[in-house]
Amino acid sequence: MNILSKKIGIIGGGQLGKMMILDAKRLGFYCATLDPTKHCPSHSISDAHIIAPFDDRDALRQLAEMTDVLTYEFEHIDAEFLNILEDEGYTIYPSPKALLKIQDKYEQNKMLKSAGIPIPDFKNITSIDELNDYVKDRGFKGMLKSRLGGYDGKGNYLIRSEADVEEAYTTLASNGSPIMVEEFIPFIMEVSVLATRGIEGDIVIYPVGENIHKNSILDETIVPARVSGEVHKKAHDIAWKVMEVFEGVGMFCVELFVTEDGSVLVNEVAPRPHNSGHYTIEGCLTSQFEQHIRAITGLPLGHVELLGPCVMKNLLGQEGEFGKTRIEGLVECLSEPELKLHLYGKEETKAFRKMGHLTVLSSSIEEALEKARQGYSQIKIMAEKG
Repeated sequence: MNILSKKIGIIGGGQLGKMMILDAKRLGFYCATLDPTKHCPSHSISDAHIIAPFDDRDALRQLAEMTDVLTYEFEHIDAEFLNILEDEGYTIYPSPKALLKIQDKYEQNKMLKSAGIPIPDFKNITSIDELNDYVKDRGFKGMLKSRLGGYDGKGNYLIRSEADVEEAYTTLASNGSPIMVEEFIPFIMEVSVLATRGIEGDIVIYPVGENIHKNSILDETIVPARVSGEVHKKAHDIAWKVMEVFEGVGMFCVELFVTEDGSVLVNEVAPRPHNSGHYTIEGCLTSQFEQHIRAITGLPLGHVELLGPCVMKNLLGQEGEFGKTRIEGLVECLSEPELKLHLYGKEETKAFRKMGHLTVLSSSIEEALEKARQGYSQIKIMAEKG
């Protein structure tokens, strides 16, 4: 089959799916989307849009039957059914077998640990007594996590003292969801590395990005990360090994902790393009979205050199705002010629919802940060009044 005649099916029509399609269409690919929201960000640029819940197995099968390769924009989907489809002969990247392991944070950690990849100590928790014993031995500090689901801090509970143990356990285990605990890592920085593996096994690793969070949601990504060359190398080596462990085809993001002594440990792995990789659209020769499309269709992987110091800043819905989206300060924000603005086209805004991002590529990190923060101060995502 001619590679460019392949039809791509994407599970999820949010901003990640939209940005995948933008690069896929530039290369001439047909793209179909499955998403329950009629006017999701991907809707207007999809060749076909199946409007159905993400757990609708008939709809997933329909998407598989009408395309040549399936992929997804987020990992909290029906990996078990995707595994069935893969066993039937449908092509799905990254592999559902890897997704099944990554979806369960405990299983993910076991795979990483068995491969010798540095991670925080962890333990499966089945009772409050087990949790209490674990954190007691560590000064009543630890990170309790739901094994399944969770994003942007949801599904996590940081235990800082003995008084937090009962509330943490009740909050995350009350519905019977499996949980695990990790040792608390006193990190000085969170970084991430994008890595892509092609169908033939070739791997490329992007520069290390420095991530700053607010309210457990990514606020800024600064590239290159302001860490030593040794830390950059450790992060790259870990990302390479992660790709070999999961044998993943497509884009993966490896989130990492950096400690004061220069240790680098894996926090989590995401088998898809990632919020912290948005800087690659302007900042690298090949964006993470184009790279993902290249990988899953069998095209050669592109170069990933950083074109210059780069800052990405998320645009979130304002606290207390809910309703039809209204943008303020657009002209003022775009008066900075080095600033690139991306609006996702979500019809409704709500507090802390990811509505867009901006990127500045400049001559220095300091200059890029200043211009990105200035642009951010001028644009607001609001709700229509009345």
